[in-house]
Amino acid sequence: MIDWGTIVAGILTLAVLTFLYRDNPLYKMAESILIGISIGYTLVIVWQTTLVDLLFDPLFGDSRLSLLIPLILGLLMFSRFLSKYSFLSKIPIAVMIGSGAGVAIPVMIEARTMKQISATVAPLVSSSGMPDISALVVLVGVISTLIYFYFSREHKGFIGRIANLGTYFLMIFFGATFGYTVMSRMSTLIGRMEFILTDFLHLTQ
Repeated sequence: MIDWGTIVAGILTLAVLTFLYRDNPLYKMAESILIGISIGYTLVIVWQTTLVDLLFDPLFGDSRLSLLIPLILGLLMFSRFLSKYSFLSKIPIAVMIGSGAGVAIPVMIEARTMKQISATVAPLVSSSGMPDISALVVLVGVISTLIYFYFSREHKGFIGRIANLGTYFLMIFFGATFGYTVMSRMSTLIGRMEFILTDFLHLTQ
């Protein structure tokens, strides 16, 4: 039995890979199909899971009149298309930014600030009485990196040597981040090549 889904996916994958040679109509076609399908899929999901399930059904089915507020705010967003009433769109934008910031700021402070600070003040001696090498490395890395960004004094002498050590920690961080990004892209490429060779062309098992 012919699996048309696999055939279409294989053809579109090869069309995308033609961009490695140069920009061409096949790549543009595959790109347009991907964007169109993604937008259509997103619109359907948003309509069903957000508007219908979270707004229309509770509002008109369960008579939850409090949902009139987000409905009105959402409709005000469309006033952007009317130059005379476009100022009304600032109301839902302000509510969205304010509520989003109120929710996100405590979470981000906890995740990116407090946990980072607590990691730098970990005990330097393990339970066995031996020095904790990882905690020492973290402490030295944090101090040297902070001194690197301390610009109130010129980086000379002792401070200069510590700041120079901080640059090595920064390079290690950026290198690890870049390596992680490259590996994630490589895993995606390997997955698509495995799909092409195994499922589409049946050249490997």
